[in-house]
Amino acid sequence: MAKTKSAYFCQNCGYEAPKWMGQCPSCKQWNSFVEEVVEKSSSKVPEWRSTTTTGNTKRTNKAAIIHEIVYQDESRIITPDQEFNRVLGGGIVPGSLVLIGGEPGIGKSTLMLQLALSIPQVKTLYISGEESEQQIKMRAERLSQSSKANCYILTETSTQNIFKQIETVQPNVIVIDSIQTLHSSQIESAPGSVSQVRECTAELLRFAKETSTPVFIVGHITKDGSIAGPKVLEHMVDTVLQFEGDRHHVYRILRAVKNRFGSASELGIYEMQGSGLREVSNPSEIMISQRDEPVSGVSIAAMLEGMRPMMIEVQALVSNSAFGTAQRSSTGYDTKRLNMLLAVLEKRFGFRLSAQDVFLNIAGGLRVEDPAIDLAVVVAIISSQQDIPIRSNLTFAGEVGLSGEIRAVNRIEQRIQEAEKLGFDGIFISKFNTKGLDAKKYNIAIRPVAKLEDIFSALFG
Repeated sequence: MAKTKSAYFCQNCGYEAPKWMGQCPSCKQWNSFVEEVVEKSSSKVPEWRSTTTTGNTKRTNKAAIIHEIVYQDESRIITPDQEFNRVLGGGIVPGSLVLIGGEPGIGKSTLMLQLALSIPQVKTLYISGEESEQQIKMRAERLSQSSKANCYILTETSTQNIFKQIETVQPNVIVIDSIQTLHSSQIESAPGSVSQVRECTAELLRFAKETSTPVFIVGHITKDGSIAGPKVLEHMVDTVLQFEGDRHHVYRILRAVKNRFGSASELGIYEMQGSGLREVSNPSEIMISQRDEPVSGVSIAAMLEGMRPMMIEVQALVSNSAFGTAQRSSTGYDTKRLNMLLAVLEKRFGFRLSAQDVFLNIAGGLRVEDPAIDLAVVVAIISSQQDIPIRSNLTFAGEVGLSGEIRAVNRIEQRIQEAEKLGFDGIFISKFNTKGLDAKKYNIAIRPVAKLEDIFSALFG
C-alpha cells in the first residue's frame, strides 16, 4: 500500500523541506515554498516499464576498469536542418534527452514540428499537451511538409498513456511539447509543479537511456528568462538549447547552453517566415546594411558568436544633450561597458562626451557579449561625434583596455578569414595578435595597432 504524505517545495530551485519556510536555504528566495502532496511507494516501478514485455528481469551493473570499457561511436541522426545539426554537435545522438526553452511565441513548437516533419526516413512521435490535433495539422500544412512526413501526432498529458502509445508506435524520435503540461500518476501534485516536472523528466530520462531513443522536451521560461521548473531539470538532461530572439524581428538564434555530445558554444540562426523557420547560412550578409554612400557613426565589427565568426554593424549617435544629464542608451550591448569606454575616451584622449547624449545600437536585434567589438564601438562613437564617415570596406576586432590600449582577442584567424570572404579590404587588429600570424596568406590588409591613438590618426587625422 502506498504511503501518502505532503512536502514543501521551492518553486524556484526545487528544494524540498518537511515544513513551510519563509526563505529557501538553497536559492535564498522568499515565499517560494508551496505544499504538494507526494505519493511514495516502496515498490515504485517506472510507468513505461510496466507497459513493456521485459518481464521481471533486472540488469545489474558491475564496476569495470576504464581501459577495459569498449567505446563505440554513436551513429547520429542527421537532419536536413544544418543549423540544428551544428548546434547539437553533428546530429541527434540516440538516447539523448534535449531540453529546448524560449519565450512564448518565439517559435519553439514550430521548430520542433518542423524537425519532426523534415525527416521522412525516421518515425517521429510528436506529443502535445497544449494544442489539439487540428491545430497541429494546421501548422503542419502551413509548413508545407506534412505530405511525405513519417510523423505521428498525440495529444496527451498523462505519462502512463504516453508510454502505452510509445510501445504501440515504436518511434525513433520523440518530441514532448511541453514538459510543464505532463503529469505522472506516481505524484499527486498538479501538472507543472516542481515534483511533477522532476518526476516526468526522470521517467523520460530512464526511457531514453534504456531504449536509445532520443527525446526532445520543450520547456517554459520564467519572467527573468530562465527555464521554468527546478534547476535540477537542466542538470538531468544531456543538452539544453535556448531559443532566443525578438518577436518584433524576423531572426531567431538557437543557442547551446549545455551539450554533453558537442561544443556548448555553437549557435544556429533562423529567419521566421510565414512558411516556417528558414536557415541562415551566412548571417554576416544580413547583419550589414546596404547603403549607397557612407554614413558617420557606423562601423563593422568582426565578432564571434559562440564558435561562429560573423560581421555585425555597430551604429552610434552622439548629439548635444537637451537636458542637464546626458543620456546613455544601448541596444544589444552592455550599457556598463559603454559607460566604461566613454570614460576612457574622455579621460585618456580628451573627448568631451559628458555633456552629450550617446546612443548605441547593434543592427539586426542581436545581443553581443564579445569584447572584440569594443574597437568598433569606439570608432563608431568618435565617427558620429566628429561627423566623419568610416569606409565601408574596413572592419575592426580588438578589446579596449582602461589605459586606451588595444588588447588581443581570441581566434583572430577566423575573424580575418570571415572578413576576407565577405570582401573587406582591411581589418584593424591588436598588435599583440600578430605573433605567429602569417599575414601574407590573406588577401586582406591587416593593420595592427597598439593604442587608440593609432586608430584615430589613421581614420580621423
